[in-house]
Amino acid sequence: MSGAPLARYEATLQGLARRDRLRTLSPRAGLDFSSNDYLRLAASKRLGDAVAAAIARGTPVGATGSRLLRGNAPEHEALEADAAAFFGSNRALFFGSGYIANFALLTALPQKGDLLVLDELAHASMHEGARAGRAEFKLAAHNDVDAVEDAIKRWRAEGSVGRIWIGVESLYSMDGDRAPMAGLMALADRHDAFLIVDEAHATGVWGPDGRGLAAAFEGRDNIIALHTCGKALGASGALVTGPGTLCDYLVNRCRPFIYATAPSPLMAVAAREALSILADEPLRRVRLHENVAFAGRQLAERCGVIPSGSQIQPFIIGDNSRTMAVAAALQARGFDIRGIRPPTVPEGTSRLRISLTLNVDEADISAMVEALAEVLATA
Repeated sequence: MSGAPLARYEATLQGLARRDRLRTLSPRAGLDFSSNDYLRLAASKRLGDAVAAAIARGTPVGATGSRLLRGNAPEHEALEADAAAFFGSNRALFFGSGYIANFALLTALPQKGDLLVLDELAHASMHEGARAGRAEFKLAAHNDVDAVEDAIKRWRAEGSVGRIWIGVESLYSMDGDRAPMAGLMALADRHDAFLIVDEAHATGVWGPDGRGLAAAFEGRDNIIALHTCGKALGASGALVTGPGTLCDYLVNRCRPFIYATAPSPLMAVAAREALSILADEPLRRVRLHENVAFAGRQLAERCGVIPSGSQIQPFIIGDNSRTMAVAAALQARGFDIRGIRPPTVPEGTSRLRISLTLNVDEADISAMVEALAEVLATA
């Protein structure tokens, strides 16, 4: 090896800085318009009390091993049983994070000789799993059912005979728009395909009792859903729900499940309590939906924004530098809104990602929109 050992990394960081794409960590400050704590459960008394009670009765903080060794705690099994019943699926498996769960699904389930068609704007974890997996994979234009079907037909026309897998988010994390779930499910049925749905930003917020936008289809043999526990549920980890056979296969063949230390039993307790809160406290969702509608009206009237109709509202600026300058100006006024740049979003679409939660009320939203309008007029 020649040259300074850190030179290549320093050069990369300098290049990112020149393109206004250098990331740094910053502390929490100001009113929350950036988190995924949609239902304000992360600091809720019920979650705190449930975890405190678990500690008092001796539940360990750490799992101490993988689920196939001594890491399989009663709290994991209780959460999985309740989650399967809540979401209407045959089985559920608890993973340490949504990223790991997506990666695990797409590296373990689609086999060599299969085809995976992935929405181009699906989570980075799905793209990483697709690239690392054994199946051939293709990207389809965002939310375009015909594009997915065209990819399948071209693949079949080439003589391929494997299984088809379709991967989407139900509610997209950067645009706040919904997948055409009914059309995708019908497409999967026509082609004897599996549909993998990442419900990360829909779980807890949309669907009956917050069961997600794919709730009407859970329990079928050809759908697998991922429900993260670290967003609206206020905890951490992720639940994969689907047919029992596929869950058994993951236990036996999924390396990120087999070889990882199990999630903390305390997080299983917290996630289980969060599911109970979804059923017991529907007014949380009602109030959040009211915030979403109010913010949509305010942003449309004052800033010309087309409302997304969800708790995720993008404000596309385009230029990296201006995006970060607007975000910094809003943060200086006490509104925690973050700028999102490539490669998280496509080139030329740098944006503010305005997240609506129960951590703010209508007065806060009005003040934020007023500040945004003022900053845009001068930035």
